[in-house]
Amino acid sequence: MTAGTIFHRTRTPLTVWFTACWYFSTAKDGVSALNLKRVLEIGSYQTAWAILHRLRSVLVRPDRERLAGTVEVDETYIGGEEPKLSGGRAKGKKILTAIAVEVKKPRGFGRCRMVPMTDASGASLEVFVTDSVEPGTTVVTDGWMGYHGLAKLGYHHEQHSQRAARAAGDDPNKLLPGPHRVASLAKRWLLGTHQGSVGGAHMIHYLNEFTFRFNRRQSRSRGMLFYRVMELAIKHGPVRYQDLIMTSQPRAVPPRPPRTRGRPASLERAPADRPWRSLASNSG
Repeated sequence: MTAGTIFHRTRTPLTVWFTACWYFSTAKDGVSALNLKRVLEIGSYQTAWAILHRLRSVLVRPDRERLAGTVEVDETYIGGEEPKLSGGRAKGKKILTAIAVEVKKPRGFGRCRMVPMTDASGASLEVFVTDSVEPGTTVVTDGWMGYHGLAKLGYHHEQHSQRAARAAGDDPNKLLPGPHRVASLAKRWLLGTHQGSVGGAHMIHYLNEFTFRFNRRQSRSRGMLFYRVMELAIKHGPVRYQDLIMTSQPRAVPPRPPRTRGRPASLERAPADRPWRSLASNSG
């Protein structure tokens, strides 16, 4: 019955899977692998880590609806510190992430989308917008030239210049409140729940989890969230452990010392100096 799902050929009991899914879907700030290992008394940290990453890999529906209405789009850098890399935007230290957020009127935000980007070029940003936002939507961005081609793709493009805001004495950080708010919440969530220890290869899975939680933040039924995660897990194909780890190369194992045959080391000692024995043998 588990064939063709993420439970395919699992050696972990389904009761543990379902309990882990309940903690994963109903915890307000999520759950870390170490916490899940302690709560469920799982013997291996790798098992708890693999369970959570398999659940994160199923959170995106291929046919999910794109954002509509008025959408603010911006990009930011998300990630943690790495040794020997100075500066907040050093290559390899943080990951460029594109963010799109629905803006409600008169106030409030709707759904969001977050995707890691290789660069902030026009080609990359246009692919992100077309995949995340419905055509005909009003897209609000800053003055970056990478967004200049959105009008040709069928979007109503509005640009808010940060330079003009500074010249007018306004705060440029308030031009796009939606992406700034979502980025701040995502960074705080990564630092709080996961202590900021998120690698670049797995950033997409953590962003998918944050998006799943943010888009369902107003849900009042924890059971419905659990049902949605289980529904996505059953419809998703198997996820191998080799596909989750960053590298498939096995860890280097230090060579063992050569085995010695014969008597144990304790019998290889030199005989102790016991003069009373020699005296006893001579007297006999």
